[in-house]
Amino acid sequence: MAGRVAGKVAFITGAARGQGRSHAVRLAEEGADIIAIDTLKTIATADYPMASADDFKETVRLVEATGQRIHFADADVRDFDSLKTALDDGIEKFGRLDIVSANAGILSFGNIEDLSEQTWGEMIDINLSGVWRTAKAAVPHLIGQGEGGSIVLTSSLAGLRANAGIGHYVSAKHGVVGLMKTLATELADHNIRVNAINPSQVDTPMVQHQGMYELFSPHIDNPTKEDFARASGETIPLPIPWIESIDISNALLFLASDEARYITGVALPIDGGGLLK
Repeated sequence: MAGRVAGKVAFITGAARGQGRSHAVRLAEEGADIIAIDTLKTIATADYPMASADDFKETVRLVEATGQRIHFADADVRDFDSLKTALDDGIEKFGRLDIVSANAGILSFGNIEDLSEQTWGEMIDINLSGVWRTAKAAVPHLIGQGEGGSIVLTSSLAGLRANAGIGHYVSAKHGVVGLMKTLATELADHNIRVNAINPSQVDTPMVQHQGMYELFSPHIDNPTKEDFARASGETIPLPIPWIESIDISNALLFLASDEARYITGVALPIDGGGLLK
């Protein structure tokens, strides 16, 4: 039985681990070949480790284990030329492009008045401008191919409401929703659909670290993962502490597939009902 995206090629940023890796594997399981990028560069304002070369290799191994092909490049969404080269090389290898997942992002913390220029700048450059660069690199291929396509931008529940202590992240993720709506309008005549996915807390390295534990449990000294689980669960109506990457990947798969052929311009929360709080 053919997969839901059989014969298609997907471009995924931030694919070395976390949600990006999950997206790559899930789309490959349903028949897509993968063009993937991530960066080995250190990001000074993020207080958790970035992806490693071993992470790259593991994503490649998992995708190839599905029987699909993958082209993985070390490229940074802050650098348009490296991003475009990686995508162009992947398209030359696989012959087409159908799906774009602009997933790369970082998280850091601080009240608005305390943020440094560097902290604000890196957040906007990666989480908003990096999404724009991804679209800028991909859209000419999709238009030129003339067969439509699906672009899915990773925003956040923080792209639909405010959260204290991460105002720069909130600003970037709100910007992603605005970018999505604009792209959906501009590309509709080409049958290119553009949507956003808006997760709440997802069980990934970007979330599971001390800075996030302290954000959610500010009145506890040295809060643990268990403290975070309790506090996080209080923000989600369903009886869960957080969302799993596969839940986000399944939503991405739906939006990328022909099952969603008339869905465009939508910001889709995957949040266990968190937007109700």
